[in-house]
Amino acid sequence: MALSHLSSSSPSRCANLLKLLSSAISLRRPISTDTTPITVETSVPFTAHQCEAPSRTVQTNAKELATFFRDMVVMRRMEIAADSLYKAKLIRGFCHLYDGQEAVAVGMEAALTKKDCIITSYRDHCTFVARGGTLLEVFAELMGRQAGCSKGKGGSMHFYKKDSNFYGGHGIVGAQVPLGCGLAFAQKYCKDEAVTFALYGDGAANQGQLFEALNISALWDLPAILVCENNHYGMGTAEWRAAKSPAYYKRGDYAPGLKVDGMDALAVKQACAFAKEHALKNGPIILEMDTYRYHGHSMSDPGSTYRTRDEITGVRQERDPIERIRKLILSHDLSTDKELKDIEKEVRKEVDDAIAQAKENPVPEPSELFSDVYAKGLGVESKYMQKSIYRHKGDELPSQAFGYNNPSEH
Repeated sequence: MALSHLSSSSPSRCANLLKLLSSAISLRRPISTDTTPITVETSVPFTAHQCEAPSRTVQTNAKELATFFRDMVVMRRMEIAADSLYKAKLIRGFCHLYDGQEAVAVGMEAALTKKDCIITSYRDHCTFVARGGTLLEVFAELMGRQAGCSKGKGGSMHFYKKDSNFYGGHGIVGAQVPLGCGLAFAQKYCKDEAVTFALYGDGAANQGQLFEALNISALWDLPAILVCENNHYGMGTAEWRAAKSPAYYKRGDYAPGLKVDGMDALAVKQACAFAKEHALKNGPIILEMDTYRYHGHSMSDPGSTYRTRDEITGVRQERDPIERIRKLILSHDLSTDKELKDIEKEVRKEVDDAIAQAKENPVPEPSELFSDVYAKGLGVESKYMQKSIYRHKGDELPSQAFGYNNPSEH
């Protein structure tokens, strides 16, 4: 009836109706930002050691799911772009990418406040973004430019954001764990009612300093949460070849532990909230995040000599953290697939714009080689460093500028 009526109408009327229908279809409904609670269940149960496991039932909402999706898409696109920049030789030195592990960063952040501290290893780009860092700060730092989060002097391994209590990436394997426990000591001493998350990989899980730090943290009941991001390969070595016991959440023996699906952002959120409450009351706890990296260990590692391509493809298809959130959003009718794809397009443009800005940003001045070595104003700046700056520039400086009274001392 409707079709026959439409066909018998005037051509102009038909055109107007089609135009209206086309406009209605093209209108983009914004993704829901409703905070009405949605109850979901984690992908797999938590496995506990010397503690009661938290519930698999997690409370979330449309706004949080939309945030998780967008944040992880930003991280994924950022790391893929970093791969291309490295291959184009715009990023030099070390570069360790995080794509595949994004659920750990966003889920952890959802359970914390900025009073809580995070310290991690050299795979630090996405954790920095989760703490509030910008794409420009990321790409500028990777390319050694002044606008970088560490003024272009840290590179991939040394991101830092003090105003959000992110104490950076660390190049020495496992060295961040005792530093993190030191941050937890300061929090307890100052009665901050905050915790420190010290992240390390399965490759660092056999480091002696980790056990020493955990021991003193347990003796002093420090609010330290040791997070093993177990992506199953330390450099090119599978966990079973390096660890007699790869159940890293049990490694503390006397300290409780929890094994978590690190590809499920909501499971990570639930576990981190549980760990924070425990640490504030009882001291340290270990979280093992069962996750996976899609890239190799670093840019010098193709990532395919010690594992099969089928293995990587299987994880992408079955456990990908972004796809898991996408399915939740679609199943609760919070958005359409097209709207989510539009977000991915927007993110791609944001990343491209940030890269363009970073390329235009200048590199640090040569004098920056000697700044930030010592704290300013504490009397430990070296006059020999100052002399080196002028020698580098080929300038002459009066002896008095270095505190010499006798020219012969110059």
